[in-house]
Amino acid sequence: MSGEDAPAQQQNDVEQKQETKPSEEPKPESKTDSPPASAAEAGATPAGTEKAPEEDAFAYRSLVLTGYGGYDKVKLQVKKGKPALKAGEVLVRVKACGLNFADLLARQGLYDRLPSPPVTPGMECSGVIEAVGEEVTERKVGDKVLVLNRSGLWQEVAVVPASHTFPIPEGMSFEEAAALPVNYVTAYMMLFDFGNLRPNQSILIHAAAGGVGIAATQLCQTVKDVTVFGTASAEGGVTHPIDYRTKDYVEEVRKISPKGSDIVLDPLGGSDTHKAYNLLKPMGKLITYGAANMLAGQKKNLLAVAKTWYHQFSIHTLSLIQGNKSVCGFHLGYLDGETELINQAMDTVLDLYRQGKKPRIDSTWHLEQVGDAMRKMQERNNIGKVILITEPMPEEEKKEEPKKEDKKEEKKKDDKKKEDKKKEDGKKEEKKEEKKKDEPKKEEEKKEEPKKEEAKKEEK
Repeated sequence: MSGEDAPAQQQNDVEQKQETKPSEEPKPESKTDSPPASAAEAGATPAGTEKAPEEDAFAYRSLVLTGYGGYDKVKLQVKKGKPALKAGEVLVRVKACGLNFADLLARQGLYDRLPSPPVTPGMECSGVIEAVGEEVTERKVGDKVLVLNRSGLWQEVAVVPASHTFPIPEGMSFEEAAALPVNYVTAYMMLFDFGNLRPNQSILIHAAAGGVGIAATQLCQTVKDVTVFGTASAEGGVTHPIDYRTKDYVEEVRKISPKGSDIVLDPLGGSDTHKAYNLLKPMGKLITYGAANMLAGQKKNLLAVAKTWYHQFSIHTLSLIQGNKSVCGFHLGYLDGETELINQAMDTVLDLYRQGKKPRIDSTWHLEQVGDAMRKMQERNNIGKVILITEPMPEEEKKEEPKKEDKKEEKKKDDKKKEDKKKEDGKKEEKKEEKKKDEPKKEEEKKEEPKKEEAKKEEK
């Protein structure tokens, strides 16, 4: 699975009871003694050694997942003390970080590759090397690099193995560099290592306007005459876009390609995986790399989790043989030890960047705005990559934040008033319709009145 969409793990998580507003800006908290959760967060000096004065004065901001739950569980803290370097490691001054779907799952305790809280999330970033450890020969201070790591990159400085860094090509911005590793390596390995994409084939890409979706669409363009079906709530640059909110994507694909698709990339899981398999042509390949259907709302939705697991796809090998189909599973997080594989894919992706296959940036957010950034991605309002930048938010913008929140609240109230008015108008219309229906009856009754009077007189 990629960092964009990742599988869930079943575990009993205790959520904190106190909740702040989702849109509330994280306030920096001083943090001096929390142990690092990974090499990327190493900040402690080995016992028995004295810290230099400049190391004591060293401080940096870090986003920390303090517990499982809503957007407010990711807090901005200040860590003190210069991180210590081991042999083979480098210290990176982070400029930009990528936000991935797995980070949303991790916040709810549904991503098993992130260590338990408190922990700094983040699997990709870009920045400048500030220090190198012993035995590091291929990197030097001042090198601009992009980084792919298991976690620990949503902070101003990060310690990572030098082998997890890659030189940034000439002309690539830090934002583009942070948008590249997870999405493009995932898309490349699924399409070409598993999918063996060839000319004149067809492919269905779910969430085509997301990070992996746009990357996969771009990479499909490197192969001649590939037909791309893409489900998205917004246009994603595919051959045949399908609005999944209003149309049945299976029916839409079969209208154009009655036999189905050669490849399906499935980040959804549950019943959608069954649909994907049934949509394959003979010799088709289903590549599943997520369980996005488990994510419903800010906090873990046990009903959504149970429903997805209940509908989890399973198949007998004889069915695969008789159907002439294949099913593959991909999870980039479990390939973190396969350095050679990742390096090969990254080299190809960077070459494609030089040829014009560049990531699409949806929006950039300061670390202080991480809650809003996560909300935008979780509500599927992004077209392209959502990026976090480490540059502190200007004071002017901080002052504007409460005003923005007030405007949001006002908008919510206005929307509610409009909805209430629509309902009231609807009720009035219904009453009018009922009145119109009753009018002919009343007319009939009026006509019958004289007849009834005459009948009474005759009886007398």
